[in-house]
Amino acid sequence: QVQLVESGGGSVQAGGSLRLSCAFSGRTFSNYNMGWFRQAPGKERELAGTISTSGGLTYYANSVKGRFTISRDNAKNTVYLQMNSLKPEDTAVYYCAAKSGPYVFNERTYDYWGRGTQVTVSS
Repeated sequence: QVQLVESGGGSVQAGGSLRLSCAFSGRTFSNYNMGWFRQAPGKERELAGTISTSGGLTYYANSVKGRFTISRDNAKNTVYLQMNSLKPEDTAVYYCAAKSGPYVFNERTYDYWGRGTQVTVSS
């Protein structure tokens, strides 16, 4: 069974940076495409971005493009979300998710989910 554990959340002022990590276990990490999602209070879960199994392909939602970067280290079974130039509207619980099979850049249906990590950006 795949397990995903996010870490690295916290509180930061607008304009600051955070790097989230998601540790993967239970299967062969390099067989899974990964996604980062976020959910703000009272809002639906939103796709932030995705990365293919090799890390060679990435996709970003318009709301985070140019500010967020997704990367992965298959040797460490970890995917990262580097968040720069943070804005108050980035405040949300951030989730990582895993899905095997072909890479779909804007995939929203994932097989496995982490429990999330809170990111709070103050103005």
